Order: sequence, then C-alpha cells, then structure tokens
Amino acid sequence: MRVWKRLVVAALLLAPLPAMAEFSAEQRAEIVSIVRDAMRQDPTILRDAITSLQADEAARERAGSRETLASMRDKLTTPADPVGGNAKGDVTIVEFFDVRCPYCKKLEPEMAQFLAGDKKVRLVYKDLPILGPASTLGAKALLAAHRQNGYEKFRDAVMKGPADITPAGLEALAKKQGLDWAKMSHDMEDPAIRQQLDDNLALAHTLKIEGTPALIVGDEVVPGMVGLSELRRLVSEARKAKG
Repeated sequence: MRVWKRLVVAALLLAPLPAMAEFSAEQRAEIVSIVRDAMRQDPTILRDAITSLQADEAARERAGSRETLASMRDKLTTPADPVGGNAKGDVTIVEFFDVRCPYCKKLEPEMAQFLAGDKKVRLVYKDLPILGPASTLGAKALLAAHRQNGYEKFRDAVMKGPADITPAGLEALAKKQGLDWAKMSHDMEDPAIRQQLDDNLALAHTLKIEGTPALIVGDEVVPGMVGLSELRRLVSEARKAKG
C-alpha cells in the first residue's frame, strides 16, 4: 500500500467521532469502505492506530497528572510527615505505601541501597493503609512511633515482619526497638493520627494513585514497584529540571 494512502487511513481511524458527523451519509459509507479495504490489505494499520491512540492517551494523562500535582504541591509534604534520607536534600521523593503491601516490601531494599548511594535525597513517607483494618493498625502504630523519634526503625521492623499485623505483634516489635508501647498504644487512638491518614488517602485520591507503592519524584507520579536504576533515572531527571 502506498505511504500516502496508509497515512490517510490512519488519520481516519484516529479522527474523533464528532468529526464524522461533518460528512454526508454517502461520504461516511465511502470512508468506511476505504478503511475496510485498506485494513484487509494491511492489517497493521489498525495496530499502529491503536498504538498511537494509547500513546496520545498516556501523554494526556501525564500532562493532567503534572497539572494536578502542581496544584497540590503545598499539601504534598507536611511538617507531620516522617522523613528519611537527607532532610535537606535537593530532591524529594514522596513514597505512598501500605505496610502490608508485598510490592512495598520489595521496594525497601532498592530504596535503602539508593539512599545509601545518594546522600542528597529526602524521602517523605506517606502511610496509605488501603489493604484493610490490619494496614490501618500498622499505619497508626508507625505514626505513633514517629512521636518517639522511632519511625524509621519501627517501620523497618514492621515491613520485614509478617503481613498479618496484630496488636500483640506490634507490641513485641515496639519493645524490641526500645519504644514505649503504653505511650504508642495511647497515641494510636489520637484523632490527629487518624486525620493524617485520612489526609493521605484524600491526597492519593486526588492524584489518582490507586495502589501502592507509588512515588512522586519531581513532577512525575510513578505507580508501582521500581528498581535501583529507575530511581537513579527519576532523581537525575528531577535534578536537571531544577536546573
């Protein structure tokens, strides 16, 4: 098939439906006939059109995500958020996670290795309990441990522990980490902690984060598990964007 004809057919396939209303019934029938004939001769046209549509949709989603992220920048990090890495780092990674999420657990060693190699990154933790009551229990315990300056060590212990989170299990881990369990169990019921979790959930919803883990690096929302090389790439691009 000639290149020009292929391009015309692809354009017709990609044309928005309202545009077809501008043609008469006879013209629309002729267009359909042309497209059908072209697809019989070269079925890859449809594949290429679908690929193009998917690329356009992905680009629109990224643009919309960046706009939303820019509008929510002042809510992305708060003084109440636990922080790891370099608190004065030149690039911030915001990590939404659930303590019971298996992919979040897999991300842990990758993130630890990355932070060990890049001392200029700040990591902000956003507890996002989306996997049921046990996740909420664990998230409350982590934020209560934060009040004793024990967030990261307690988080590390919980993330390495079983997914079946229970009060007894949390108590054992807290005592092993030298934390005051009586104070933790009291603080876990503080409405301020519940509000912080609700705020995290609302922020994730606004940013269209539908699962964990999810990272925000610069102006990119990155869903799902990422490896060491991807972390390096994302942070490098964020630095370049800052100039």
